[in-house]
Amino acid sequence: MLKIKRVYEKTTPDDGRRYLVDRLWPRGIKKGDLHIEGWLKEIAPSNELRKWFSHDPAKWDEFQARYKKELKWGQNPMLSKITEESKVGNVTLLYAASDAEYNNAKALMLLLDKL
Repeated sequence: MLKIKRVYEKTTPDDGRRYLVDRLWPRGIKKGDLHIEGWLKEIAPSNELRKWFSHDPAKWDEFQARYKKELKWGQNPMLSKITEESKVGNVTLLYAASDAEYNNAKALMLLLDKL
């Protein structure tokens, strides 16, 4: 199962494998305190796309399309790895944004759910 969670939420056993999918390290969290399998900044939106989007709901559909293009869909082995892991256990994509509805982890989860 694939799910998302804010990095500031408590770690729980049902999180399964946890991956940070932000380009920037979250403020106020020490690297040893996050309990993650990996920091996948290479599959996070570019700084340009992140700044353009700025969590504006009116840009959500265009953000998802641009993000998918940036991911080089179908050519990124990390996307396949996450999808395969989510078929055998829980995978949690972690994000730092305060907006739970319009963020890159949600966009990534929606894209991966289509694989």
